[in-house]
Amino acid sequence: MRKCIAMNEGWRFIRQNEEQANQERYNDNHLNIVNIPHTWNGIDGANGCEYYQGACWYRKAFMVEPSYEGSRVFIEFNGSNSITDVYVNGRHMGQHKGGYSTFRFDITDVVKYGANNVLAVKVDNTVVDDVYPQKADFTFYGGIYRDVNLIVADAVHFDLMDYGSTGVYIVQEAVSKEKARLSIRARLVNDSNEEKKVRLWADILDADHKKVTYAAKEVILAAGETKTEELSGVIDNPTLWHGRRNPYMYSASISMASFNDTIDELSIPFGVRYFHVDPKQGFFLNGEHLPLYGVSRHQDRKDMGWAISAQEQDEDMEFIKEIGASSIRLAHYQHSQYFYDLCDREGMVVWAEIPFISVMSQNELEGINAKQQMIELIRQNYNHPSIIFWGIQNEIQIGGERPEVRRLVKELHALTKNEDPTRLTTMANVLFVSEEDEYNGMTDVIGYNKYYGWYHGQPEDFTPWLDKFHSINPDVPLAISEYGAEGIVQYHSSEPKVKDYTEEYHALFHEKVWKTLEQRPFLWGTYVWNMFDFGANIRDEGGVTGRNNKGLVTYDRRIKKDAFYMYKAHWSEEKFVHIASKRFVDRVEDNIKVKVYSNCNAVTLYVNGEVFQTITSDDKIFVFENVALTEGINEISAATENNVQHVDAARFNKAAEPNLSYEAPVEDKGGEVSNWFQMPDIDEDEMVELQITDDVYSTRCTFKELFENKESKAVLNKYFGEDFRSRPTSSMTQGFKIDTLAEMAPEHFTEKLLYLLNKELTKIKRTT
Repeated sequence: MRKCIAMNEGWRFIRQNEEQANQERYNDNHLNIVNIPHTWNGIDGANGCEYYQGACWYRKAFMVEPSYEGSRVFIEFNGSNSITDVYVNGRHMGQHKGGYSTFRFDITDVVKYGANNVLAVKVDNTVVDDVYPQKADFTFYGGIYRDVNLIVADAVHFDLMDYGSTGVYIVQEAVSKEKARLSIRARLVNDSNEEKKVRLWADILDADHKKVTYAAKEVILAAGETKTEELSGVIDNPTLWHGRRNPYMYSASISMASFNDTIDELSIPFGVRYFHVDPKQGFFLNGEHLPLYGVSRHQDRKDMGWAISAQEQDEDMEFIKEIGASSIRLAHYQHSQYFYDLCDREGMVVWAEIPFISVMSQNELEGINAKQQMIELIRQNYNHPSIIFWGIQNEIQIGGERPEVRRLVKELHALTKNEDPTRLTTMANVLFVSEEDEYNGMTDVIGYNKYYGWYHGQPEDFTPWLDKFHSINPDVPLAISEYGAEGIVQYHSSEPKVKDYTEEYHALFHEKVWKTLEQRPFLWGTYVWNMFDFGANIRDEGGVTGRNNKGLVTYDRRIKKDAFYMYKAHWSEEKFVHIASKRFVDRVEDNIKVKVYSNCNAVTLYVNGEVFQTITSDDKIFVFENVALTEGINEISAATENNVQHVDAARFNKAAEPNLSYEAPVEDKGGEVSNWFQMPDIDEDEMVELQITDDVYSTRCTFKELFENKESKAVLNKYFGEDFRSRPTSSMTQGFKIDTLAEMAPEHFTEKLLYLLNKELTKIKRTT
């Protein structure tokens, strides 16, 4: 029978490339002692642009019991970022490229039984040309950050070398309320040197572990043979997995027996469901419309990076449940099996994806690693009922217009449908992809990352764009895969506006955008970016370095921002009241506006113990105007009509002077872009109309196009500086047209700057 032995405790670690560390007799006494999960970037990965990227070494001594001789022995890594080389007793077992999936090596032939063995692992988080991601707006934490196990199996076993999967796939051939027809496909391996006859058996059990149905067959495996066998089963009148309302789970107990011995056995949880997306009416689960109230999640945590435990993952799920979400986009890579299991049990509809993001390799044009990670994602997660959508790319157009990118996106879609025709493919286009672009037809359904109201425009701009897209593409199922704004709870304003980083603007932004999104039933899903703040080493804005602050909850999970409660009011059935701007304590105004979020019908506000006003509202937002403040501390409370169960309180101080700590540093408001260029003086009356034709360069071109021509490159260097291309964010803008960035940051890309650029660029003929 199979045994899984945890290997997490008592590793030796050194944060440098110690060339001799792979050797069996290497003296590792000077190395630090660590436990898995572990990362070497827990602190420096979210503190700014510099964090350690390079090779590090882990070593561990282990024993293999003498009784295991004759079995097969595997070493299993559930997450190691990003290139991992494994050595046992000085022998190289193999290399895995990719930082997010499970992988295994067969170490049977090199281990010593009943004696000490040495496991040495080199992990390198350096970005290289043939491993994804290449560039992204999050930190690439290095380390062995998920569990490591030793697996001992019989020579005849379910395939452990099938891209890190279980080797067992429960295919939902046809599911309805009346019947679920299943096909159980199992990859069987005979690693012995003789023919084996086994009985393959599968019991389908309900949630109470009672047998529902079973299937069995005799199988003959030749020596050294691996083959796939199929069992069929039917569940009559199945209880369907129905999201948060009823996340019902069955399990398949599948085994191989030889004579009277069970030689391998697995228990595979699964749920049965059917679904579709209608381009006009949205997502349907088991024939019923289900609004996908979605949040996106990164897996890192403050001071821990990706090296988190089950406790942190449970906490994340509790936040997501509390807000009332029904769907999660697990961005931008494969998450842990533990969290996918949580999604199954809690009824979350999941968008799972690979890190084919922002930029495609400049030299490896076949997409070998992207395809490998896609296969690993699908095969390792095939049996999770929560996963409905396979995501094949995120904003890959940022790297510029390239035919090989379009080709690879199409190939990833075809590969995904071949691996799993039962689910839907999707992807997240960057904001500048045209509504008419063929990208919108490459996957089953489509998403767009749109940031009106933060990077450019106003929140209200969502309305015309959504209606325009739907008018042009009435048969294309559309989601908003990302939308959000930075919100830093230290900053506050009574008059919030774009790019002030205040908690008030963060909440106002989400109020406005959600009002637009909820009124458009054709959207199959909407995904807030992000549920939690996360590490992003390239960022430096709002006075905070190394972090993306768009989360509804802070990086340390200590504070739920006001916008969290705005969504809770709309999505959750748990009754509550929440007074917004409670951290905006010091007020200079004589009269203030008090905003309350609640999913109750009416809210009463009390000011210094006296009833101020009762308001009813249908939009979950209760605004009390002209609340007078007296000198000193003012006690404010809000309660529902019964004034018992649902109460919240705040304290506001009537101050003589503004609290300057509430304002973001002016020099940081623009981030890196504020230092991109030096603009010479020019009077507006000197600006004459320029004729821009297709045969010349202009600000209508992408940065990539302009840098590829010697003359136009010189113009960019003149205005943006010679070091522009070496800046951390430069590679993320290659696919952007300058005009697009001007829409996103008009305070920097002014009309004068665009005029000066075009005045010089239009003198240069375009090369073909």
